[in-house]
Amino acid sequence: MDTLSKTLNHNVKIMKSSVTKHAIYGTLIAVTAIIFATLLSCYFHYGEISLFNLMETQKNNITLWVLDAMPFIFAFWGQYTSSIMAYEASAIIMDQTADLKNLNVALEYKAAHEATHDAITALPNRLLLMDRLEQAIQSALRQKASLAFFILDIDGFKEINDTLGHYSGDRLLKQVVTRLQGTIRKSDTLARVGADEFAILMQVEPSKKNIMHIVRKVQKIFIEPFPLETLAIEVQASIGIAIFPNHGKEMDTIMQRANVALYAAKQDSKKYTIYSKQLDQNSPHRLTMMGELRQAIKNDELILYFQPKVNLHTQKVIGVEALVRWEHPEHGFMTPDEFIPMAERTGLITPLSIWVLNHALAQAEEWHRQNIKLSIAINLSPVTFLDTELPNLIIGMLSLYNIPPNYIILEITESSMINDPSLAMEIMKRLTNSGIKISIDDFGTGYSSLAYLRELPTSEVKIDKSFVTDMLKKDNDAVIVQAIIDLGHNLSLNVVAEGVEDKETAIQLKKLGCDVLQGYYISKPKPNDELLKWLPKKKNARVVKQN
Repeated sequence: MDTLSKTLNHNVKIMKSSVTKHAIYGTLIAVTAIIFATLLSCYFHYGEISLFNLMETQKNNITLWVLDAMPFIFAFWGQYTSSIMAYEASAIIMDQTADLKNLNVALEYKAAHEATHDAITALPNRLLLMDRLEQAIQSALRQKASLAFFILDIDGFKEINDTLGHYSGDRLLKQVVTRLQGTIRKSDTLARVGADEFAILMQVEPSKKNIMHIVRKVQKIFIEPFPLETLAIEVQASIGIAIFPNHGKEMDTIMQRANVALYAAKQDSKKYTIYSKQLDQNSPHRLTMMGELRQAIKNDELILYFQPKVNLHTQKVIGVEALVRWEHPEHGFMTPDEFIPMAERTGLITPLSIWVLNHALAQAEEWHRQNIKLSIAINLSPVTFLDTELPNLIIGMLSLYNIPPNYIILEITESSMINDPSLAMEIMKRLTNSGIKISIDDFGTGYSSLAYLRELPTSEVKIDKSFVTDMLKKDNDAVIVQAIIDLGHNLSLNVVAEGVEDKETAIQLKKLGCDVLQGYYISKPKPNDELLKWLPKKKNARVVKQN
């Protein structure tokens, strides 16, 4: 208050001095006007100006008396008014200054809050979580207590976001937060640490019974569907758990090991995993592999192999399926099964798919220049396929290569359509309108696509190899294969059987009316140079001969 009072008095003095200066100027002007008026009045009354005449004029002219008093009145009024104005103006300035200071404090608080809290859920973010975890560890060390650190990841959240939009995705997150908050104590910390990842930090007894009690409480909130607009979305979550000090005594170690457990939980049907040393054996290898795969894509170090497809009616090779391979400098030759699942989980599947598309189209263009008219089939991951930018990307790629679009077949799985049938339909129509063909891969393993098959703009279906491999041994598999062939033909679709391993299976498929065969019986996947050596040998040979 003393500082404020001194500042106010100082401001008043400054303003008063400024106003007083102008009041003096006004008084001088008024005095000059009086003198001038007295001189004029004297001249008009007496015909000449003299000291005596001036005194007489002042004595006899009442108007001049009033005029003589005006400078003193105005001087007094000016001083009084200037003091009032100075105090009022200074008070206004001080009020505005105080308002600005309060606003500045509020803005600083808002900035600090935004830096440490998630904008959508208002939960602590990763930065604040790390600080609280560090403090909790220090406190637990002093008290010789234990902490449980949970990392929770919503399965399939990206697909929900991409399909229903970010607004619906944000609403889902808020509902998840509301339910999670009902499972923890006020002393616990719930934070959002990623797009679809949450962390829970709490002090607990480290027994498995206590941990499992918490896990069951968390999993229970996902039993009931989450309402979004007119939909009821069923959501699951994977949970990774690390315990302090059992699994580490430092913040980074606890967080890293909870993430290792989370990765393992995604592969486990129970959807939760408590960290153990065994889990760490594969984790560094996985992280290293993903970094190396990213570099392999960037540096063009992958290889395309091609598996031939034979038309059973003409007995000719009509096309190939492009399959990516990786010649790893340390681990040697790697098939897609060894790195594509990891690429899908880490987001590398999109750049990998773009690499395959580019190189497959370039290879097809080269074959056409050599008058090798082979269609080329390219697999698309469900994650990549449901990207609304995919049609533009593929159509843009096609414009770069001189190849008819009807020689391009995009293979998608039934699960791609099950996730979002309407979006899948829209994307397929845009692709087929450009001349590209669509094949339904792994047909027979899904559950919902049959209802949409007659409406889908597809040109073929591929019978899943799990049915083809055992069709000679299992009657049920043979029945399913026959049903898929009949269904495909009734819908005017070509039917491809993949996974054909022997002559007997090939002969049976021909009897059942299958159109195209693919598998090791025809040929293993080959790099381009080996394929070009193999093709002339099969040009006039009958691939399938019935006994």
